[in-house]
Amino acid sequence: MTSEFPKATDLGVIERRGFLRNAGFMVVSLSAIGAASPVAAATQTGSDSESDVNVMQGALAIEHEGIAAYRIAGGSGLLTPGTLKIATIFMGHHQQHRDSLEALIQKAGGSPVAPKSDSQYAQELNLSALKSEGDVIALATKLEQGATNAYAGQVAALQSHQLTHLFTQLCADEAVHWATLNNAMGVPIPAKAYLFG
Repeated sequence: MTSEFPKATDLGVIERRGFLRNAGFMVVSLSAIGAASPVAAATQTGSDSESDVNVMQGALAIEHEGIAAYRIAGGSGLLTPGTLKIATIFMGHHQQHRDSLEALIQKAGGSPVAPKSDSQYAQELNLSALKSEGDVIALATKLEQGATNAYAGQVAALQSHQLTHLFTQLCADEAVHWATLNNAMGVPIPAKAYLFG
């Protein structure tokens, strides 16, 4: 099996210190798309379709970031084969999400937002501090939680019922990723309900 992950040294920016220092940046950026209220979405200028395209563009940016995070972390050399296999599966889910969102944006007449470079993502996420498999899993868990919250928060902002269904599917996938990663870290199941959104 050939790996889709570049080696960290290939990026020229990956170091093994400070990895989690800016992990909050990604959580904040993922949550930003979920922070828009239904009231704000309802008062946007333009058609319902334009509003939905804007929401999809934000979701697409989340998927690009998730793909890059898994690709860069997978190339770090820090993951055991079993963890790398799971990371590859999750990255595949994000790639499928990306493909669906890009197709819908194009169908609506929009131009899908392009991904940033791996170097940009590495800097923004401060991946240079990557030290251990535990660090990778902890970051992935935070990113998946942020994505879940973002999608859950945007469902009410969508005008299209078909897109609402898609966003609930995206949210469910991200929640499965989050739960799987939490389990891998040995984090107990939260006692309180309403974990996301």
